[in-house]
Amino acid sequence: MRKATLLLHPTPDLLLDLTSDLRHPSPVSASSPLLEKARRVLEIEIEQLKRLSDRLDDQFSQAITALKDTLLLEKKIVIIGVGKSENIGKKIVATFNSTGATAVNLSCQNALHGDLGLLSTDDLIIALSYSGETQEMMTLLPHVKKRATQVIALTGNPNSTLARHSDIVLDIGVDDEACPLGLAPTSSSTNMLVLGDALAMVLLEERGFQEDDFAELHPSGTLGKYLLTRVSDIMRKGSDFVKVDPETTVQNTVLAMLACRAGAATIVNPDDSLVGIFTHGDFVRGYQNHRDIGDTCVCEHMTKNPITVQTDDLAVNVVKIIRENRIDDVIVLEGKKVAGLIDVQDLSRFDFV
Repeated sequence: MRKATLLLHPTPDLLLDLTSDLRHPSPVSASSPLLEKARRVLEIEIEQLKRLSDRLDDQFSQAITALKDTLLLEKKIVIIGVGKSENIGKKIVATFNSTGATAVNLSCQNALHGDLGLLSTDDLIIALSYSGETQEMMTLLPHVKKRATQVIALTGNPNSTLARHSDIVLDIGVDDEACPLGLAPTSSSTNMLVLGDALAMVLLEERGFQEDDFAELHPSGTLGKYLLTRVSDIMRKGSDFVKVDPETTVQNTVLAMLACRAGAATIVNPDDSLVGIFTHGDFVRGYQNHRDIGDTCVCEHMTKNPITVQTDDLAVNVVKIIRENRIDDVIVLEGKKVAGLIDVQDLSRFDFV
């Protein structure tokens, strides 16, 4: 009876132990059967990707040329697929668009009921079907071939109906799916997705697509900030940074730095061309050897040939420069003239570090 009472009315300590077990499950060992199964999935898919890489041939090069020519004509890439292939197609479309290659997804089923109007004359079709025999695609194929300039097939069956009626065939076939039942598309869908990435990335390089172009298509969020913000947007300029001539005393230079709350002063000629930089570090090092440093000329203690950037450089590059050179201040030039200064605190203020 006493034992039954404990089960019906557990003590607070017992409840605490039970809930603690639920909140903090035992860690899974690195050799756990679950992890071994996960690694097996990854190993199978990696192996199939290696086979795909080894199988690439001139058909891939022809596909890149066709895609590039389509975009030069200001036409678009239209990707069709059914089921899982359609889902992968949507991701490939997103990748093309994010790299400046105009692409759209066309549902096979919807195309047969009016959406075929999305396909313009001389657009290029990328057809995704592992079997190459999907009924909806076979029904649609004759209609898209009337309009499309070329059809590129991504299929696991180079002898399929889709392959025979396509201009370019990219073989994504696998000999082992990662699914333990051999039923769910895993290795095959990964091959399809990765080959889509390969098409988009190689096309990007062939078209000369650069960081600036990418930034224009990603203006929002952290990525946009890093790619769009220029040095001129965050640098100190005008009266917010210190410019002194080489004959200025160290004392007056330091006072000017304090007034601007700056860790450095730029040393310039009358035409604003750069002579050097004087930092708090230079002052400390100079004071160790010359206790009367305040009355000496700043040019005697400055750093000559300091690291500089241009006003139109990307601000994110300054972060790399500061980290690699272990410095706190970078002088900004416009051409050969000093235009401003960037302090590491400015990067923090703009959330770059």
